[in-house]
Amino acid sequence: MRHLAFFVVRFLCAALLAALAAPAAAQVAMPDAGQMSGIPLPAPELAVGTVGVRVVRERMGNNVAGQAVTVTANGQAKTATTDAQGRAEFSGFAPGDSVIATATVDGETLTSQPLLVPSRGGMRVALVAGVSEAQAREAAEAEAAAKQPARQGIVVIGGQSRLVLEFQSDVLTVFYLLDIVNNARTPIDPGAPLDIELPRDAGNPALMEGSTTQATLRGTTVRVTGPFAPGTTSLQVGYSLADAGKTYQLSQRWPAAFEQPFVAVEKIGDLQMTSAQLPNTETINADGGKQFILANGGRLAEGDTLTFTLTNLPAHSRVPRWTAVGIAALVVLGFGIFAFGPSAQPERSQLQSERARLMHELVAIEERRRAGKPKARDHERRPALVAELERVMAALDDAPGGGQGAAA
Repeated sequence: MRHLAFFVVRFLCAALLAALAAPAAAQVAMPDAGQMSGIPLPAPELAVGTVGVRVVRERMGNNVAGQAVTVTANGQAKTATTDAQGRAEFSGFAPGDSVIATATVDGETLTSQPLLVPSRGGMRVALVAGVSEAQAREAAEAEAAAKQPARQGIVVIGGQSRLVLEFQSDVLTVFYLLDIVNNARTPIDPGAPLDIELPRDAGNPALMEGSTTQATLRGTTVRVTGPFAPGTTSLQVGYSLADAGKTYQLSQRWPAAFEQPFVAVEKIGDLQMTSAQLPNTETINADGGKQFILANGGRLAEGDTLTFTLTNLPAHSRVPRWTAVGIAALVVLGFGIFAFGPSAQPERSQLQSERARLMHELVAIEERRRAGKPKARDHERRPALVAELERVMAALDDAPGGGQGAAA
């Protein structure tokens, strides 16, 4: 499962650019003033050739009035003083001019990125003073708050939480990549552990690398104990669904509110995903030639169950089963020859030799597939080998001394 980490990084980049992000846009917070400082923004409401500069201290709205601001273009500098809103306006620039705005506030020099004057409308830029000091103060306050005793409260499943389903060695594998979020400034104790009861048919469940040490796994129950530190606690769980069949319904109850459920399913063939709780869907092409169905939906309350149905799942390859049978058959082949000796009938001996040859070829194909180095015709040859092996085994059952199937 370790390779999933590389996939997740690529997947998130694609997912964030997908149209599915649109329903969530209203929930995205505006960047803080420090992130906006010096970044030019188009201002279609301004006249062509106009540049507006706003100076604030630490945050938007904390305006710095009476502040000298200088803008420079083509080696020529212009200076103005900010008004009560912290704004200064400059005009007369030609479209295509590169303009840089500067101001010195309390000894700190603030400089914008180059502003390219557009042919329509103008440009605006904010210069924010005291960002480093504010960040240091907030970090110290957060550190002090995090050391306080835990208090009763709630946590949610939020952030970049998502469920990813992909096929590994022809087996449907499920990953829960969850952010348990404490939005408070102090540690939070929900009052009870968060228990996630995985589906009963979840095979080989495991806590993945990167999960919090607060998580434990017993059987198919994942337990995460509090208290939870401010910010995000990462939980990553994986399991397989070896016998999903052609149609599979996955239902998962959540012990905390799930802010925005997001599910990605690798699409193979005509595979489809449906869920009344995930109405927004889109299919994207990911790196490596894979396709994924992306789906998201509205908030789930604590104790709610997320349910979605997968249809037209690809049939599982029969090769792993025949490989196991083949290995067992090859092991006991020597015993079979010894038991029947030279007096065994030629027909049965020929069938046994043919079976061994088919088994050997199937094992070789499977080993190449697992190593990621299949031959061009392996995918065509494999079904033919399986069919021929079934014919040979049926013939062995009918041959003199038969009735022993794969162990003959």
